[in-house]
Amino acid sequence: MSLSKAFKTTIGAKTLMALTGLALLGFVLVHMLGNLLIFLGRDALNAYAAQLQSLGGLLWLARGGLLAVLVVHVAMAIRLTRANRMARPVAYVSVQPQVTSYAARTMMMSGLIVVAFVAYHLLHLTLGVTHPEHHGLQATLAGKQVHDVYSMVVLGFQQAPVALGYLVAQALLALHLSHGASSLFQSLGVTHPTLKAVQAKAGPALALLIFAGNASIVLACWLGLLKLPEGIAA
Repeated sequence: MSLSKAFKTTIGAKTLMALTGLALLGFVLVHMLGNLLIFLGRDALNAYAAQLQSLGGLLWLARGGLLAVLVVHVAMAIRLTRANRMARPVAYVSVQPQVTSYAARTMMMSGLIVVAFVAYHLLHLTLGVTHPEHHGLQATLAGKQVHDVYSMVVLGFQQAPVALGYLVAQALLALHLSHGASSLFQSLGVTHPTLKAVQAKAGPALALLIFAGNASIVLACWLGLLKLPEGIAA
C-alpha cells in the first residue's frame, strides 16, 4: 500500500493527525519558552526576536511549514469527525459518557477556536494588522535599531479585552492539549501497559505547564508587573 493510500484510511488519518499534533506541540513549547524571556527584561526579548528576524526567508519558510502542518492537522480532525458521524448517522437519544473526558468530547470545538485565536495572534503580534501603532515601535540594542517586541507585547496585554481574549484562548488550548497530548501516543502505536498511567497524566501536565507559562505573561502585563520603558506611553 502506498503512503498516500495509507493516509486515506482511518488509521492513517489518526497517525497523520498525531504526527502533526506532535509537531505543533513542540512548536507551542518552544514558542512559550522564547516568550518567557520577557521576564528577563526588554533587551532579552528584543534580542531573541531580532535573532529570529535575522533568519529572513528561512523564518517565513518555517512559518509556512507550520501553517501547512496546522492545516493538515485540522483537515484530519474534520475528516475523522465526519467519518465518525457517518458511521453513526442516528444520534443517541441520551448521551451519558462514562469514560471519555470533557476535553475529549470537545476536541473539535476547542481546536477550531484555537485556530481562530492563532489567526488573531498572527494579525496582532506578527503582522501588526490589529494594532499597527504598537507594531512600529523601535528600540536600541547593541547600538542597532530593532523591533521593540517587549513594548509591543506589554502594550497589547495592558488592554483588558485583548488580555481576556488571550486568557480564554489559552484555557481552550490547554483543554485541547490535555486530551490530545495523551491520545497521540495511542495513535502512534505506543500502547505498552506500563506507560498507560504516564501517558494519561502527560497531556494534563503539559497543558497545565503551557497554560501557566503563557498566562503568566498576559497577567504580568495586564496587572502592571511588567513596566513600559520610559518615553513609551500606554
